[in-house]
Amino acid sequence: MTLTELRYIVAVARERHFGRAAEACFVSQPTLSVAIKKLEEELDVKIFERGATEVSVTPLGEDIVRQAQSVIEQAGAIKEIAKRGKDPLAGALRLGIIYTIGPYLLPELVKAVIDRYPQMPLMLQENFTVKLLEMLRVGELDCAIMAEPFPDTGLAIAPLYDEPFVIAAPTTHPFASRDRISAQELKNETMLLLGTGHCFRDQVLEVCPEFARFSSDAEGIRKSFEGSSLETIKHMVASGMGVTVVPALSVPKEPQPHLRFVPFEEPVPTRRVVLAWRRTFTRYEAIAALRNAVYDCQLGSVTRLS
Repeated sequence: MTLTELRYIVAVARERHFGRAAEACFVSQPTLSVAIKKLEEELDVKIFERGATEVSVTPLGEDIVRQAQSVIEQAGAIKEIAKRGKDPLAGALRLGIIYTIGPYLLPELVKAVIDRYPQMPLMLQENFTVKLLEMLRVGELDCAIMAEPFPDTGLAIAPLYDEPFVIAAPTTHPFASRDRISAQELKNETMLLLGTGHCFRDQVLEVCPEFARFSSDAEGIRKSFEGSSLETIKHMVASGMGVTVVPALSVPKEPQPHLRFVPFEEPVPTRRVVLAWRRTFTRYEAIAALRNAVYDCQLGSVTRLS
């Protein structure tokens, strides 16, 4: 049994395809297939079920793949320990971030990291929460910035900040002249929402549960529209298609010609943004450095947490 063989089975479990796994490992498919067959024969177990179009992991294989990932991480930790003796922050940090945080935090965060920790470049991955959690689990990411709640996966978590929600309306809408708006008033509006998969969509539906049913009937076509990004939805709002709810960091610093952002009345809905990482991740100094860099960012509309 070798680390290379363990990396191969982790890749196949992730890709569910021998060809894609071989590409990810930079080897030919026959080389990967032969190595996995050799490992299965050595262990005298079947790790994968080979189907016509997809590869699945057997129940016992799931346990083996999970242990293989742990072994690979521990082997990598030996190199990290050696690096930490020279410079604890040396080397890239693989950071995941959800779509509704990335565009608004990263410009400040990347600058702060470059200024304070030039020896620790950030390798960035934007994605949905569920995908980032999976990438953390299999070791493709070192840490991720996400919004709670998300499934308990045994990750270590450090709170970063609480971010209030804000209502976005076209300047021609009656809301545009208001100082504050209650969540109850939104139930009579045409609401623009992010598409399925975005955790911020679910958080908005907690504030405005009346819109949860609109995606499944004809009335929903008139009452609720979906967009692929917050910026797309803002353009739809500006054109007069309806109103939406956005996180405070997404509000532009300069006034917008066709958009008005109005705070909620108390109690103001918020989301908690956290930094998450595997408990087995050994670069504790890098995690602390990233948190300090977030705290260095000019985030005037949020409440920082220690």
